[in-house]
Amino acid sequence: MTALRFLALDSGLVEAWRRGRADANGQTPERQLSDGGGNPCRHCLDDIARDAPMLVLAHRPFPGPQPYAEVGPIFVHAEDCPRYGETAGKPGIFLRREVILMRGYGPDDRIVYGTGKVIPTAEIESRAAALFEDPEIAYIHLRSASNNCFQCRLERG
Repeated sequence: MTALRFLALDSGLVEAWRRGRADANGQTPERQLSDGGGNPCRHCLDDIARDAPMLVLAHRPFPGPQPYAEVGPIFVHAEDCPRYGETAGKPGIFLRREVILMRGYGPDDRIVYGTGKVIPTAEIESRAAALFEDPEIAYIHLRSASNNCFQCRLERG
């Protein structure tokens, strides 16, 4: 099986948002309290506890604008949290979800057609290994199966 790296958001970027840096829509991140109902932090890759402060903001997980560079809402802890270790295995947010949307992207940061599929989270590793057999796949996004929100990026280990 292919070794995987689960890439959380960069700590410098998250810290900049905590200091008020504008999001992908040019807006200051909103500060809210988590309802505890599944607000996954894209930095530590775990759920934000009920009543914990969080930021809600628009994020484009691509190097720049282009037709396939989707912008969507994400959550991050408003206070410090450790960045998820890339080689630590499947993050906690996927252990508590039944399904996830997985989609492959090419080196041009565009969707590789035919790779998008909603799968059980138990199949993340095996599906990623199968996708990474295709040399056209540079990386994979894991996204919310119900809302298409970016969760994290997968790369070959």
